[in-house]
Amino acid sequence: MYFGSGSGDGIYIILLLAVMGISLYAQSRVQRTFNQYSQTVVSSGLRAEQIAQQLLNRANSPVQIQPVQGKLTDHYDPKNAVVGLSTQVYGQSSIAAIAVAAHEIGHVMQYQEGYAPIRLRNAIMPVASIGSYAAPWIVILGFMMGSFNLAMVGVVLFGAMLVFQVATLPVEFNASARALRMLEDGNYISNEESTSAKKVLNAAAMTYVWAAVASLISFLRLLSIANRSRRN
Repeated sequence: MYFGSGSGDGIYIILLLAVMGISLYAQSRVQRTFNQYSQTVVSSGLRAEQIAQQLLNRANSPVQIQPVQGKLTDHYDPKNAVVGLSTQVYGQSSIAAIAVAAHEIGHVMQYQEGYAPIRLRNAIMPVASIGSYAAPWIVILGFMMGSFNLAMVGVVLFGAMLVFQVATLPVEFNASARALRMLEDGNYISNEESTSAKKVLNAAAMTYVWAAVASLISFLRLLSIANRSRRN
């Protein structure tokens, strides 16, 4: 994935390719699982945005719900206090749509309660954004110049992105757990429907897991390159 030479490079590249393949499979599984449970209407008959609004009302939250274009582009925008629901979710009454909408409300609750992992993730987001683009090139430049210190700057920047992705894991799993709990407590879904909703949310969560694993392997490879710059 990145330039450099050394006996360990081949191993890192093979690992990265394997994880990337698994990540692609996980992403396709999300769509397949969503499509599967988008065919089943929940017993309550309520649409995703209706349930989401009721959950917000129960929490006395001023957040607004709006439809957005795209497939599975659902998100919560804390800056503008808006939950965006994609065309596959907004206006739909399927188990999949209900699960995704409730997941986004789970994020709203995290912000409202000051959930620690999301505070950590937001705190390092600016550095992580820089690290995701610039870090590999800084490490390569340090390697070419034989500057261990410069290479380590890139490693640290990429490490910030790794921490960001690791912090994302509890954020996403917690939002899904909150979603299921809110849906069950509000009697919006039956026990059988809850099991199906959990499958939808778990499939989505695994994409974050494999993204974090890929970043970890990339981080170790960059660290290896940085160490070679010191030896050179």
